[in-house]
Amino acid sequence: MTTRRMFLRQSAYLGTAAFLTGLSSGSARAAASSAFEVERSDLEWRSMLTPAQYDVLRRSGTEYPFTSPLLKEHRRGIFACAGCNRDLFSSATKYESGTGWPSFWKPLDKAVGTEEDRSLGMVRVAAHCTRCGGHLGHVFDDGPPPTGLRYCMNGVALVFKPSEA
Repeated sequence: MTTRRMFLRQSAYLGTAAFLTGLSSGSARAAASSAFEVERSDLEWRSMLTPAQYDVLRRSGTEYPFTSPLLKEHRRGIFACAGCNRDLFSSATKYESGTGWPSFWKPLDKAVGTEEDRSLGMVRVAAHCTRCGGHLGHVFDDGPPPTGLRYCMNGVALVFKPSEA
């Protein structure tokens, strides 16, 4: 006979296992894919990226909201991948979403790829750099016109290149 206590213990165990499985599956995508133009060993990535950049770009981590200096970047220019310097977003598509992360309504052509992310017990759309596979953030359908999309990016995964003109 299953008691309430046994049921709660089993539920907690299964929930924790599902949570941990979800965390590891999301972080393995960037490292496991081999279809990217820029490929480096884990040791090379660790040596060229800061710990925060490595956590986000290679382990699908997330920076704390409202901590990125790029959140308040309003100059004209290009936001590029911190892992491979691929141009990703124009400053013309950046907007204030109020979420605490730099947000854009459209990436540059063929710069950002997406895949389903089932980590943390929910289904989301993860965004990655198409050149190196680095995790950038997530895409949501609550953005402004004309796309209605919000590319919610980790600032630590980006570098800003100001326009010359």
